[in-house]
Amino acid sequence: MNNQDNIERADWIVPELGFEAETERLRRMIAEWITGVKPEMADALQWQFLSGSKYFRPLTVFCCAEAIEAGPIDDRAIRGAMSLELLHNMTLVVDDILDRSDERRGKASMHHKFGELKALMTSGYMVAEAYRMVKYDPAVIELLSELMTRLGAAEVKQWDERCRPLGVEDWRVLAREDTGSMFEVAACLGDPTGQLRKFGQLLGILYHACDDVSDVRGTSALGGGGDEDVRDGILTLPAALAIRDPYVAEMFADPNESNYDDLASAFRAVLPEAEAELDKIVDAAIGESEANSEDPTKLIDLVTLTRNLGRE
Repeated sequence: MNNQDNIERADWIVPELGFEAETERLRRMIAEWITGVKPEMADALQWQFLSGSKYFRPLTVFCCAEAIEAGPIDDRAIRGAMSLELLHNMTLVVDDILDRSDERRGKASMHHKFGELKALMTSGYMVAEAYRMVKYDPAVIELLSELMTRLGAAEVKQWDERCRPLGVEDWRVLAREDTGSMFEVAACLGDPTGQLRKFGQLLGILYHACDDVSDVRGTSALGGGGDEDVRDGILTLPAALAIRDPYVAEMFADPNESNYDDLASAFRAVLPEAEAELDKIVDAAIGESEANSEDPTKLIDLVTLTRNLGRE
């Protein structure tokens, strides 16, 4: 559950994919939901949800739904997308507390604005409401339960493996179970047949990798988005590549203020290799979309947009 909002700030993504109407339905549904929440939670939920998410995960739901069956996106997919958006925002709130991040989406994070108690209780409220929204749909409940168990285990695994000089395959496992699981479930919410599950997983791994690369590219003496990951010894894709060097591995095992700059420099040095890894994931995701959908056009567009965002 790394901070991934830096690649969700491109307002042109929704019209580029052609889902303006569906996204507006989702926004209205969220706004209407907030009007009926417990008053103790209302201000925090307004702060979290009405600030302008770009809905990358709901867009994945919509793209997969359209790829399997042409026609308008039905209410079931919209509800599923909203429940997923609630769980995603829960992870952001918890992530900000773990990372001690005071900002999210250019403004104060929920725990910084309202305090940790309210942030934690509100995150739990989001989970309960996500399930309430789909209470008559056992298949969706099963998918959300799968997601929650995988996310929880992935977060613990990532934390347990901090500062360990692991490799790219270890990173891929973390990416698959962290971000990959959410996009995998998004794909299944759009495509109940499950044909696009692997596509969703690969898209999530790509998204995770693009975020890792963007953080390093934006880091200047650890002043950018990757500072928490370096400080905490999190295994990002550039880190997994750089720590093949024993000297870098030794620093990674004991990150501190004296070696932050050297670690950042080592991670930047392997960016070309990281970019090559991204391209491999792109090829695999496109292959999955072409093999498992009637019309993969939107799926390929989604992969391409994700990859291009990773270059910014």
